[in-house]
Amino acid sequence: MNSPRYIYTLIKKDLLLEVRQQYSFYGILLYIMATIFVLYMTIREPEAKVWNGLFWVIQLFICINAVAKSFLQETRGRMLYFYSIVNPRDFILAKLVFNSVLMLLMSFLSILLFSLFLGNPVQKILPFIGLVLLGGWSLSLVFTFLSAIAAKAQQNAAIMAILGFPIIIPQLMLLMQLSNTVFSDKTGIAFSTLFLIMALDVLVVMLAVILFPFLWKD
Repeated sequence: MNSPRYIYTLIKKDLLLEVRQQYSFYGILLYIMATIFVLYMTIREPEAKVWNGLFWVIQLFICINAVAKSFLQETRGRMLYFYSIVNPRDFILAKLVFNSVLMLLMSFLSILLFSLFLGNPVQKILPFIGLVLLGGWSLSLVFTFLSAIAAKAQQNAAIMAILGFPIIIPQLMLLMQLSNTVFSDKTGIAFSTLFLIMALDVLVVMLAVILFPFLWKD
């Protein structure tokens, strides 16, 4: 069996687990809807900058709930089994792809619910959707990699917070800075910032592929 088929099989495994454990998926949906509804009851329709800031903060917590558990929920026995049958690079790539798709879905739902309850001050809707999907993908890559590190540190989730803070804060600042440009027709998208975010995503993937085999051996 070649690497693409291994990756596809591992993604299918994660999908089946997610379908069987529906309480996890619906719990995340409940979190999204409850949080946005509370914001609606509190501030109704916020101004554009507040709307943008709240959106990305909620995206961060959605990603933590949806993606960060991917390795922490794997038991030691199951990891030993995967160690004996698959390549570590195939395993981490499958996790990155699955969590990216899951976060893209959650990001799209967030846009719909935010627009429904808190209004839609966005002037350039299609570029904003693209930025949100890019941001969701970026966050999922970072937290998948951090989850893999935390899982090897005796399931210490605090490691993920300590390592993630200096990585995720600059990324969030870049995303908010970039998304500010879609709230006005007068400003254009800063493509240098866009390319920087994409370069960071590529760097995270490369680090995951290079470093995860060493974590896998422990």
